[in-house]
Amino acid sequence: MNDKLYELQQKINLWMQGRNGADALSNTSIWLGIIVYIIGLISHVAVLNFIALALVVYAFFRMTSRSLDARAKENKAFLKQVGPLRPWFKNPAAAWKEFRSYKHLKCPNCGQRIRVPRGRGKLRVSCPKCHHKFECES
Repeated sequence: MNDKLYELQQKINLWMQGRNGADALSNTSIWLGIIVYIIGLISHVAVLNFIALALVVYAFFRMTSRSLDARAKENKAFLKQVGPLRPWFKNPAAAWKEFRSYKHLKCPNCGQRIRVPRGRGKLRVSCPKCHHKFECES
């Protein structure tokens, strides 16, 4: 039995070579599909089941695609849009504490994200990446 399973795993690994595989966008699509499917089961709305199926098929398409550059570009754009929300999904309590204690700024010179403490008034900040100095209100 283990030999058959190992053989199947090797065939799948060989088939997946040169393909995109799972990334953040495909994982999100699968999870969103599962959530929409459960909502469709509870609410008895058949359209939601088709939407859930479409999301899972899209994720499978992304994972098996050989267009690595196009999928990487799509994933990068997705991560850029969702990036600020990721800490809120991973650990909402820590994200709330961080939000209340610190203010996040962008360096006007290079765009580096900088964290400064809240409630300290006017601060002179030095960017750790490009060493540009600027003033901000905390």
